Amino acid sequence: MGKIVAIGGGEIGRPGYPVETTEIDMRIVELTGKSRPSILFLPTASGDSDVYVETFSRHFRGRLGCRTDALCLLKTKPELSEIEEKVLGSDAVYVGGGNTARMMRARRKWDLEKILRTAYDSGIVMSGLSAGAICWFRYGCSDSRRFANPEADLIRVSGLGLLNATLCPHYDVEQDRKANLRDMMKRTPGVAIALDNCCAIEVVDDAYTIIASKPGAGAYRVYWSAGTFYEEALRGDNASGPLEGLLARRERRTGGTDSHQSDLR
Repeated sequence: MGKIVAIGGGEIGRPGYPVETTEIDMRIVELTGKSRPSILFLPTASGDSDVYVETFSRHFRGRLGCRTDALCLLKTKPELSEIEEKVLGSDAVYVGGGNTARMMRARRKWDLEKILRTAYDSGIVMSGLSAGAICWFRYGCSDSRRFANPEADLIRVSGLGLLNATLCPHYDVEQDRKANLRDMMKRTPGVAIALDNCCAIEVVDDAYTIIASKPGAGAYRVYWSAGTFYEEALRGDNASGPLEGLLARRERRTGGTDSHQSDLR
């Protein structure tokens, strides 16, 4: 049974910041089916930040009662056997935010993608925030180039492809996310799922559910069809349902969905 929780953004209590995603993180714990699950943190996108590892442990162990461990690919350069043991021995994998492109390069170098697919197929919960949300999708709308050049455009990066769609995080808090995603989807097949901070998409087998840890945090289905741009809010009747319908690129006019259209033909 495949389980994914992809979070658009938010804080888990790093120094000087609040804790914002607890309700979503509790759902990750619940999906493991364990009262005290083992959750493995992958901080690759942050360059294996020690502060991030400590913050993750304080949140998931201290607040949520989990057993935690971290897999640091960049600082410790573990053996393949250690990577397999840590990933496949966990109840959930949580991938942190940061530089998505760097993270995906490191994963491919260590052949981690194959191991993560095996973990997913075995029912281990796949989860993460921002870069850690993008990585489960076919593509992501990423700010990876801005770590070197703050003026750089957002780029499309390739993820693991467990979900055949594009994921855009931070949809409500970064000013140019909407315009960049709109342009990106002109040349990207399928649909995009855009997530505000403190909002997540949960996928269990063939069904999805939108969950939030803050009132007003939303999710959107974004795509182009026959020269028309669609941005559909996933709320009400469309906050859950079959995954196949969510990822099909067609106009949906059902109750509870606001659809913004722009015809550029």
